[in-house]
Amino acid sequence: MKIKYLTVLTLAAALFMSACGKSDADLQKAVTDKLAADNVTGVTAVVKDGVATLTGEVADITVKNKAEASAKVEGIKSVVNSLTLKALPPPPPAPADPMLKGKLDENLKKAGCTGVTIAVTAGTVTATGTVPDAKYVECIQIINQSGLGKLDNKLVRGK
Repeated sequence: MKIKYLTVLTLAAALFMSACGKSDADLQKAVTDKLAADNVTGVTAVVKDGVATLTGEVADITVKNKAEASAKVEGIKSVVNSLTLKALPPPPPAPADPMLKGKLDENLKKAGCTGVTIAVTAGTVTATGTVPDAKYVECIQIINQSGLGKLDNKLVRGK
């Protein structure tokens, strides 16, 4: 009878000890420490019932995946990765198109459109200056035939 009682008591103690794993607070600290050790920043980890939930904003998908892998410490049942990716910066404006500017300058010079200054930025041609009234239409036609994206016409008719 004593052996039976001792066996049941031992089994109950073993079950109790195995059920008493790490607390959520301990797991949360372990996840946070692992993220810091892996140089993963901008991530907050919250653990509830053994499930780690990651929130925050990271630079790219590589960091997002690394954070999830880092959060899988011993005792974590699963990881909910709610991290978002930082928005990409807007692309820089397109450089001026020197070939189009050179072509326009040459064609305007050949046509006698003196006094025209051309600037090309991101496919938009800005024409400024004063041109003789008799040459105005011809100068505009030359610019329009250049294959530009858009014309910002600031030309003034003169004598």
